Amino acid sequence: MAALREVRMPKFPECWESCGNCAAETIIIETLLVAPGERIERDATLLVLETGKVALDIPCPYEGRVVEVFVERYDEVSEGMLLVTVECE
Repeated sequence: MAALREVRMPKFPECWESCGNCAAETIIIETLLVAPGERIERDATLLVLETGKVALDIPCPYEGRVVEVFVERYDEVSEGMLLVTVECE
């Protein structure tokens, strides 16, 4: 039986609060690498964030089929934001 899993924006690194250099600007989706219906492997990159100073890959914690994508390129992201749902087998 397949299970539907949510992939949410992970917690930002603690160093971003103390230093602030990496995330001094708005954090946006630079590249979206998945679409509904596509298969994805565990740890494959879902999207790439642009923090103003660095690009950061966000991996998928599950293997399965992408059911729905809740974000688009250039969207701002925040901790806990729903990114995609994945149907795991």
